[in-house]
Amino acid sequence: MSVKSAKDSARPAAGRNGTEKRTDASAGLAALEPAGIRNIALIGHSGAGKTLLIEALLAANGMITRKGSIADGTTVSDSDPAAVHQQRSVSLSLVPLMVAGTKVNLLDTPGYPDFIGEMRAGLRAADAALFVVSAVDGIDATTTALWAECAHRRLPRAVVITRLDHPRANYDAALAGCRKAFGDGVLPLYVPVRPDGEVTGLLGLLSGTATGYVAGEGPSEGTATADDVPGAADACGELIEGIIAESEDETLMDRYLGGEDIDTAVLMDDLETAVARGSFYPVLPTSAVTGLGTSELLDMLVRAFPPPTEAGVPGATDLEGRPGSSLGCDPDGPLAAEVVRTSNDPFLGRICLVRVFSGTLREDTPVHVGGHGLADRGHQDHDTDERVTHLYSPLGSALRPVPFCVAGDLCALAKLGSAETGDTISSRDNPLMLATWDMPEPLLPVAVEADTRSDEDALARSLGKIAAGDPTMRVERNQETHQLVLWCMGEAHAEVVMDRLREQGVKLHTVDVVTPLRETFAGPASGHGRHIKQSGGHGQYAVCDIEVEPLERGGGFEFVDRTVGGVIPGTFIPSVEKGVRAQMEKGVSAGFPVVDVRVRLVGGKAHSVDSSDAAFQAAGALALREAAAAGRIQLLEPVSAVSITVSDEHVGAVMSDLSGRRGRLTGTTSSGEGLTDISAEVPDQELLRYAIDLRALTAGTGRFTRSYLRHDPVPASFTPS
Repeated sequence: MSVKSAKDSARPAAGRNGTEKRTDASAGLAALEPAGIRNIALIGHSGAGKTLLIEALLAANGMITRKGSIADGTTVSDSDPAAVHQQRSVSLSLVPLMVAGTKVNLLDTPGYPDFIGEMRAGLRAADAALFVVSAVDGIDATTTALWAECAHRRLPRAVVITRLDHPRANYDAALAGCRKAFGDGVLPLYVPVRPDGEVTGLLGLLSGTATGYVAGEGPSEGTATADDVPGAADACGELIEGIIAESEDETLMDRYLGGEDIDTAVLMDDLETAVARGSFYPVLPTSAVTGLGTSELLDMLVRAFPPPTEAGVPGATDLEGRPGSSLGCDPDGPLAAEVVRTSNDPFLGRICLVRVFSGTLREDTPVHVGGHGLADRGHQDHDTDERVTHLYSPLGSALRPVPFCVAGDLCALAKLGSAETGDTISSRDNPLMLATWDMPEPLLPVAVEADTRSDEDALARSLGKIAAGDPTMRVERNQETHQLVLWCMGEAHAEVVMDRLREQGVKLHTVDVVTPLRETFAGPASGHGRHIKQSGGHGQYAVCDIEVEPLERGGGFEFVDRTVGGVIPGTFIPSVEKGVRAQMEKGVSAGFPVVDVRVRLVGGKAHSVDSSDAAFQAAGALALREAAAAGRIQLLEPVSAVSITVSDEHVGAVMSDLSGRRGRLTGTTSSGEGLTDISAEVPDQELLRYAIDLRALTAGTGRFTRSYLRHDPVPASFTPS
C-alpha cells in the first residue's frame, strides 16, 4: 500500500452518534479467486432479526468479541446515523467474514418497504438469499412478496427461523407459515431440542447428531437423539424424500422406497446441488442471543450456496449501446464492476460499495465511470475517467485496506468524485455499461424550503450528494408551482432524507405540496385591451379587441387574426399573440396557466408613431385579463391513470377508498397468485399521500403506478390545495 493510502487509512472517519471512529488499519479480507467467495443477501421484514443474526455470526466467527445492540446503536451493520435514529436498517451494509478459507460477504438489507431500493441493490450484488423469519412474528405479507421477487430473479434461497430464545417463540408455527408461503420445497435440516419447552440445542436430521447451545458459551456436543425430539423421525423421512426428489440420480427413490439406507454423503451432495440450483430451500433454527445454529448456518452458507462463477453476469454494452462480448466471472477478463451503494463520509468523501462482476480492481488504476438510463430520476448520463486510489474491505463503519478485488467479490472505493449508485466501473481502454437493475418509482411527494436564502445553496449541494447515492429519490423543481419537491418511497424514507440533509448542516422545513392546476374559459368572452401612454417624445399606443372561446380538453391554444382593413398593421399581429401567450402563462384568475382556448383578434387601433411591439404585447395581455373578468373561469386539476396491484382480500377496501378519493374505476383484472390489478382515474390531489394510505390498507403489500392522463374541471364543492 502506498504512503498516501496509509495516511488516508489513519484519518478519522465519522462513527455512529457523531463520534469519531478511526479507520481500521489492519488488512481487510481479499479473496484470491471467485470460487472462494459467497455473496449472500439477508432478506426479511423489518424486525425479523437480520442485524442481530449477523452480530451472532460475527461473534461465532471470532470477528467481534461482543455482540452489539440495536437500541444502543452499536451493531456492526447498522452504523448509519439514520439507522441508529430509527433503530432499524435503512441502507445496504456489507459484512465480510472468512469461514473455512471461504470469504462470505453478508449483505444486510433493510426490510421496511420504504427502502426496497436498497434491498434490490443487495440482490444485485448477491448470488443467493438467506430469508430471516421471526419465530415470534412469523410470516407476513411483506416477506412473501420479497420471496416472490427473489424467485423472479431465480436466486438460490434458504430460511433461518430466528428469535427462538423469546418467550413467545413458536418454531412449529413459523415453519408451517414458511411452507405455506414459500412452498413444499422448504424443509428443515435441523430441529430444535426442547426437553422442557426451552430450546437448548439442535438435532441434525441427516447426521443424527445433536449440538447444545448455552448463552455465553460456544456450541457443545449434545446427547439428544431423534427419539428425544417429537416428530423428528417424520421430519427426517420427509427431508430425505425431498432431497431424493431433487436428485439427478433417478435410481435413488426406488432404492430408498425399497428400504435401502442412502449414504448421508450422497444426500448432502444432492442437497447442496438442489440449493445451488434454486429448487430446494433448507430451514435452520437460530437464536442470536444464545448463538443457537450459528455454526451450522456458517457451514451451510459455504457448502450449499453457489460461488459467483455459477451465477450469471449482467449483460454489457459499449458506450453507444451496442452489445459487447459476453462476460464471465473471470479475474483475468475485461473489468466490469457496478456501484451498488454510495454514501458520503465527512473525511473520505464519497464512498462507493462496488460489486466486481468481471476482471480485477487494483489500487492506483485508471478506470472509466459511467452511468446511463436514469435521466428520468435526475441522474443525467455521464462518462468520466478517474483513478482508483484506495480499495477497502468494509466492516460496518470501518474501512480496512485491501490491495485488489477479484471478479465476484465486493469492496469499497473512496474518492470517486463522479460515481453514483448504479454506475458501471470499467477499463479506461475498454469502457462498458452494465444493464441497470429495476429501480422502484418514488410516489410520495414532499415539498421542502430552506429556512433562509443563505441555506438554499447548501440545500442544493446536499441534495446532489444524497441523490447520487439514492436512485429511489427524485428531485423535482416544479416550474409551475415553483416548489422543490422530493419524491420519496414513503414517510420513513422521507425522514431519512431529511435527517441526512440536516446532518450536513442544512436548515430546512417542509410545506404543503401544491397541485399544479390549470385555468380555462368556461364559455365565450370578449376583451378590450387599451394601452396608451404619453410621457414626452415617443409614447405608447396600442388598442386591440379579442374574442375568447374554450376548446376541447387537450385542444391547446389557437390564435386567429380576424382583423380587416389593416386596423392593426401586420407587423404587430404577432405582438398581440405574444402578449396573450405571456398572460396565459401567468394566469388570469388564480395564477395558474390558461389552456385550451381559442383567441380571435377582431379589431384594434394603431398609431403611426407611438405604436410598438411592446405596446401591443401589453394591450394583448390586458385584453385577455378583461375577457377573463367579463367571462367565467374554470379551474382544471390533473388526473392520473392509476394501476394498483393488491391481494384479493384487500380489493374491496381499496375500491371503497378510491371512491372516497373521487376516483373513477376503469377495470379490474386477476393477475393470478391471489392478486388483482385495479385500474382507475384519480385526481392528483387525492394521490399526495396514497403511497402511505395504500400501505396501511393492504398491510404493506399493495403497490401502484401512476401516469398523467389529462386535466379535468375541479368540482365546485372541492377546494384544491
